[in-house]
Amino acid sequence: DSARNGFSFKGIKDYLECYRSGKLTPSQVAKNIIATLEDCDKSTPPLRAIVQWDQEQIMLMAEASTTRYRNKCTLSCLDGIPVCLKEEFKVVPYHHRVGTVYLGTQPETEDATVAKKLREAGAIIIGVSNMHELGTGTTGCNPNRYHKIPRNPYNPNHFTGGSSSGSAAAVAAGLCPVAIGTDGGGSVRIPASFCGVVGLKGTFGRISGHGSLPLSYSTVSAGPICTSVADAAIVYSILAEPDLLYPYGLKQPKATLSDMCAPDLKGLKLGVDWTFFKACDAEVLTACEKAVKHLQSLGASVVEVSLPEMEEVRVAHVICILSEMRDFLQPDFNKHFHEMNLETRASLAMASQFTALDYIKANRQRTRSMRFLQEIFSTVNCILTPAVPCTAPRIYESDLLTGSSDMSFTVRSMRFMQLGNFTGIPGLVVPIGYSTAGLPISLQVMAKWWDEAVLLKIGLKLEQFRDQTKKPSIYYDILA
Repeated sequence: DSARNGFSFKGIKDYLECYRSGKLTPSQVAKNIIATLEDCDKSTPPLRAIVQWDQEQIMLMAEASTTRYRNKCTLSCLDGIPVCLKEEFKVVPYHHRVGTVYLGTQPETEDATVAKKLREAGAIIIGVSNMHELGTGTTGCNPNRYHKIPRNPYNPNHFTGGSSSGSAAAVAAGLCPVAIGTDGGGSVRIPASFCGVVGLKGTFGRISGHGSLPLSYSTVSAGPICTSVADAAIVYSILAEPDLLYPYGLKQPKATLSDMCAPDLKGLKLGVDWTFFKACDAEVLTACEKAVKHLQSLGASVVEVSLPEMEEVRVAHVICILSEMRDFLQPDFNKHFHEMNLETRASLAMASQFTALDYIKANRQRTRSMRFLQEIFSTVNCILTPAVPCTAPRIYESDLLTGSSDMSFTVRSMRFMQLGNFTGIPGLVVPIGYSTAGLPISLQVMAKWWDEAVLLKIGLKLEQFRDQTKKPSIYYDILA
């Protein structure tokens, strides 16, 4: 904990203090959230962070939590904490639409594993959050009738990033301190970066993906979006464990938060490939270089590394994720083509051009890249990069009607993300400052497989680099 001047986001600790002191009950907080959700829908433009919510469901969970606080038998430190989940997850009783108009025609009757775990921890699920249709883009632009364009709380005329767009917007706007997203090409880390909050993509298989639509089975990891690194660590510690229904993560080592709160970073080696690192906008580069110096001032050493074959990684990642999505969505593409957004149709049509040979070669590249990383991680504890090479892009009038398809932006926004998705290593993005236009800028830390603990340790120190947190222009103080 560090005392801050000026604005700070309300996190898990603030909620717990209110509950434990009796200043507020989870039921009172839930009423504030319901009033806020009604307000969000009426504002101009609407925030569109949460796309499905149910007053009765929210109150039921909140009242159960209030009783537990009264009887001093809370379930975890997430008891009474408002959370939302990306629409990619099944959450009872909502529609599992995954950003489309044609999926999830009936309300869900079974929770995804992460939803189930959050309920067991006593969290208040406030609803499901907006997302890019079928997770196919990085802007969050989804013009269809159920979703509409979520707005960036720092500037409503800019995109949130995607595909976990509503999750990042909900956290940055103060609707809930915790949201869950999925990340196949930066889908947790890009919106977290654009919206100025913390995003963690776990190691592939670390957090169960059971009950989320298996769009790309080899690249997607689930992870939390939170207002602070400490909160991300709390949520990670509750969600990260093997799940018999999700075979990819069965052999994982036990998740720990060892040494997370060490006073300094002495002995840590931070790997940087400067050529790769510098391929970003000038404002982003300046902020990220200063943040690296800050970590050095805490005793860490910066080691120059070379990340080989990054262009091959970029192409191979795209082949893998799009081939797997196209394979899974083949029936949808044939049957619901005219109900899909134009951008989704274009992406899936492009994906159909890849051959079995392309997919085999891409996976050979994956094996090579994982071997390179094994060598690199034998000499350094982590790899640092900017999170996204630019700040959140503008929303144009036409985007609201027909959506947006800008391949060069999509490719660019994923530049620092793809290595983590392609090889399965974990990544954490932490806000470190703002552009002159007031839009958030973040740094990314990646570590070897299953070593999320070192990410969180470095992340805590990175947070101290930002001398102030700017208040988003759309912000609701639920505890006020």
